[in-house]
Amino acid sequence: MNQSMIDIHMQVMWNRLISVVEEQAQTLIRTAFSTSVREAGDLSAGVFDLEGRMLAQAVTGTPGHVNAMAESVAHFIHDIGPENIFEGDVYITNDPWKGTGHLHDITVVTPSFHHGKLVGYFASTAHVVDVGGRGFGPDAREVYEEGLFIPIMKFFDRGQLDRTLINIVKNNVRESDKVVGDFHALAACNETGHRRLIDMLTEFNLDDLSMIGGFILKHSREATLERLRNLPHGSWSYSLDLDGYDEPVHLAAKLSIGADGVIVDFDGTSGMSKFGINVPLVYAKAYACYGIKCVVAPDIPNNAASLAPFEVTAPEGCILNAKRPAPVAVRHVLGHFVPDLVLGALHKALPGQVPAEGASALWNLHMSVRPVPGNDAKGAEILMFNSGGSGARTALDGLNATAFPSGVHTMPIEATENVGPVIVWRKELREGSGGAGAQRGGLGQMIEIEAAEGFTFRFSAMFDRISHPARGRDGGLDGAAGGVGLDDGTTLKGKGLQFVPEGRRLVLSLPGGGGYGDPANRPTEAVSHDLQHGYITKEQAALYGKPGGKA
Repeated sequence: MNQSMIDIHMQVMWNRLISVVEEQAQTLIRTAFSTSVREAGDLSAGVFDLEGRMLAQAVTGTPGHVNAMAESVAHFIHDIGPENIFEGDVYITNDPWKGTGHLHDITVVTPSFHHGKLVGYFASTAHVVDVGGRGFGPDAREVYEEGLFIPIMKFFDRGQLDRTLINIVKNNVRESDKVVGDFHALAACNETGHRRLIDMLTEFNLDDLSMIGGFILKHSREATLERLRNLPHGSWSYSLDLDGYDEPVHLAAKLSIGADGVIVDFDGTSGMSKFGINVPLVYAKAYACYGIKCVVAPDIPNNAASLAPFEVTAPEGCILNAKRPAPVAVRHVLGHFVPDLVLGALHKALPGQVPAEGASALWNLHMSVRPVPGNDAKGAEILMFNSGGSGARTALDGLNATAFPSGVHTMPIEATENVGPVIVWRKELREGSGGAGAQRGGLGQMIEIEAAEGFTFRFSAMFDRISHPARGRDGGLDGAAGGVGLDDGTTLKGKGLQFVPEGRRLVLSLPGGGGYGDPANRPTEAVSHDLQHGYITKEQAALYGKPGGKA
């Protein structure tokens, strides 16, 4: 067989391996108990070689989970110990510094054996609805308050379930059936991946993953380095100011591109917060790499080798390199801004290729719904994912109500109302929230939620872009800032635990994305289309066609 035929054969197996992990992810979606996994796709799945290097990831999933999980499997191998890894084992953790950044993410790793020989590992991560403690929110002062911390340990030992672990979990979380159910769903999805891998190895007459793994890693690294050689080399900086919790947070990045790799340095970033908005470096690195890859190498498969040329550093103890026991429950809020941060620097190196800033951070809403006195009905813990608008692209408008960079789906109203006594009265695009520009920023949403009759709810706010809206680029205007309040006009805080009394509605005004390019250059027909469909107001329409979008 000549080299060309060998390469084709390897490519077929590579594609097959990707389909294996995609089926792994779909199994998790079908069996998960939490709506955040089942409806929104807040998960990751992948296959790893004997050294813990990620060979392939499922397309389904979020960059924060996938790229953080890419580092976590090596921790599992080290902490369990190669001599203690057996067929039938399943391992588990929610360690924020060895997993994916906070306690609500459960990572499960399963060794895969073929003919009695260890050939690799399957790993998966999912966000569970509750881990005890204060609940999902930013109010804790230490990680110990944020919930149950599960170190890397065995969930199944040679096929035997650790019932002590399950008993501890059941007695420390509010939604024990859902949480334990998700543990088993994670193990089941890894088992699906393992079975499909064995089918593949048998079909292609392979003893292990060494041959196809070597091909994947070699070609992915070469392709990534080729892209880097064709980029301008040098250093560029960018910064963002964000709401924070009790005081603004400053994020800074210096991006250095060379022929052999990219270095992102977060020197100049604010120090750690006393609240749970801190970010472990593994999570900040995951999103920094994703932001770069979106522009530099979007079509190169994501694996250990294509990630290897990217190095991320940060001063120890800064808010993007938080150390234990810092509270990190809502690390996603600042973590989701890291792509905008590195893309801002990349824009200076590659003008005309990078979109404007977007809403970025998800407006996750965790509601604890409780019956009023005299109502014997059961309460519920409800997690709802919501997205603002993404930044306008260089040749296209921003995406409305779209989760960039996390990539999770918007959760249907019906799914939210089905899991607890709440009513979503309003969920619609927010008129006029996208920044004006030659390309308009994506729109945010307007959402109104009320507890059902006989119930009240408290919620953990974990929102940003209220005081610091998304900035436009190259003459584009800023997107609209976000807002939180009640339907009687009461203004609420953007972060922290708050109460919605019976009969009142929580009103969320999600931020829009920034515009790209001078609004004077937007085609007249595009302005008319936006006005007709309620994307912009009449007042905004009057700004188009005028230099700088000024009245």
